[in-house]
Amino acid sequence: MKLDPTSLRLFVGILEEGSISAAAERAHLAAAAVSKRVSELEHSLGTALLVRSNKGVHPTAAGVELMHLARGVLHDLDDIAVRMRDYAGGLRGRVRVFANISTITQFLPAQLKSFLAAYPLIDVHLEERISSAIVRAVAENAADIGIFTAGAAGAELETFPYRRDELVLIVPQGHALAGRQSVAIRETLDYDHVSLHAGSHINLQLIKAASEAGRALKPRIHVPGYDALCLMVQAGLGLGILPKCSAAPYQHTLGICTIKLDEPWAERQLVIGVRAYQGLSVVAKLLVDHLRETP
Repeated sequence: MKLDPTSLRLFVGILEEGSISAAAERAHLAAAAVSKRVSELEHSLGTALLVRSNKGVHPTAAGVELMHLARGVLHDLDDIAVRMRDYAGGLRGRVRVFANISTITQFLPAQLKSFLAAYPLIDVHLEERISSAIVRAVAENAADIGIFTAGAAGAELETFPYRRDELVLIVPQGHALAGRQSVAIRETLDYDHVSLHAGSHINLQLIKAASEAGRALKPRIHVPGYDALCLMVQAGLGLGILPKCSAAPYQHTLGICTIKLDEPWAERQLVIGVRAYQGLSVVAKLLVDHLRETP
């Protein structure tokens, strides 16, 4: 006979109750059935576990050792059951999210804070990628959820509207354009630009707009993120473009100016993308729902 949790639980119950009959009553079994279980357990292990007398039972040395081992095993089994119930109920798990820098800097911090407060046993693995790479990652199952700019090229995904944001031009104080209320991209092409990742949606839009104006974009330097972009603009290395809400914190700390972009693509739609909502894990569905419903 192989060791099984039921026999171990009955054995521990005998020692805790002090008799086979009391343990049988606790387990809602016949005393003879419990006694048979213990005998089979002793036979399987090849050693006596209980000393029986008219005063009840008490464990042998092997029985004491088995009691300690069995309690540990049973505790682990109970813990497994609890954890699996948590998974089944969507309370525990891991979800992989790829998002563009605009989403990460503007919207996700507050939303993830409230989500993780509601589901503290869920782990969110967040990575920053450009929109086209996010679409590809979700399609290839490298990410469960992607958040990116609508219209990003790539595989067909199931998408949901997420947020809208507005791109603005940033210039250092004292720049020739600093006093303008709005500006078209063609008016910025005589100046150097500080650009984000070469394949980023913003950079691609800039190149396209410059081409349509019959001009070439002059990127002085490429940077990996918004903080670096703002610092380079402050240092006079060029003009930059980033979301209005992402630029706001740097206006006062770095003394840069923001100018409205007079371009139709400056108003952007961000979307949530998944391979198929119905195919998501419970925890991934919870996060998608939270992102769509929470302000």
